[in-house]
Amino acid sequence: MRETPEEMRELQALLDASLSRSTAHLRSIVTTERTLTAEQLTATLTGMCTLALSTVTAKGEPRISGVDGHFLHGRWHFGTARTAAKARHLAARPAASAAHMRGESLGVFTHGTAEPLNPLDAAPSPDWPDLLAYLKDFYGADAFDWTTEVVYYRLDPQWMTVYAAEPAEAG
Repeated sequence: MRETPEEMRELQALLDASLSRSTAHLRSIVTTERTLTAEQLTATLTGMCTLALSTVTAKGEPRISGVDGHFLHGRWHFGTARTAAKARHLAARPAASAAHMRGESLGVFTHGTAEPLNPLDAAPSPDWPDLLAYLKDFYGADAFDWTTEVVYYRLDPQWMTVYAAEPAEAG
């Protein structure tokens, strides 16, 4: 677990607020008995978690693709090739949605804004050196040209909810 106590409080507040302002239909599925706390969620989402990432084209058409997601500091982090369509979409329209699902047992759904952490045309985010060290440890230092080949994002969530069929088994 890499989250600070403050990040855990913020994540729990986000989860609570998101569920409370969800539709009645969603609240009938994601009940307090079928969700995870911030502590359970961070213990469950370790290592690489495949995300279905949704972006929007210039014509307003939705596009979905898979990315390697890493849940760190209460936020999703993901990367793609700088030449990928999703990188162009996010540069022009940074709103994005991500879903991580494990069969019928777990679903984590997030809507937010994707912030590039290592842009080519600007200074990297202050968070980039720590994330880069984590990624090099995870994938190998020579896996990519980390400066020019890939762009990494943090999905700053405005809404996040979690469905867990068996919350007691999480983590």
